[in-house]
Amino acid sequence: MDLLAAAIVIGLGAIGAGFGNGMIVSKTVEGIARQPEAKSALQTTMFIGVGIVEVVPIIGVVLGFLIFFG
Repeated sequence: MDLLAAAIVIGLGAIGAGFGNGMIVSKTVEGIARQPEAKSALQTTMFIGVGIVEVVPIIGVVLGFLIFFG
């Protein structure tokens, strides 16, 4: 049962991060297409957002290890 719980935590974290990154990048590209002069500000915000979203699967892996080995 612990293995299943760990797999679910890691899998859902990865799926959520992938969906979130896709939304962030697509909206940034859309914003740059509408206002090319705001490219640098939008890219900076995008990179910060992607970095924050990428923490989710890392936390999921740590929790998965804690569930499985704890």
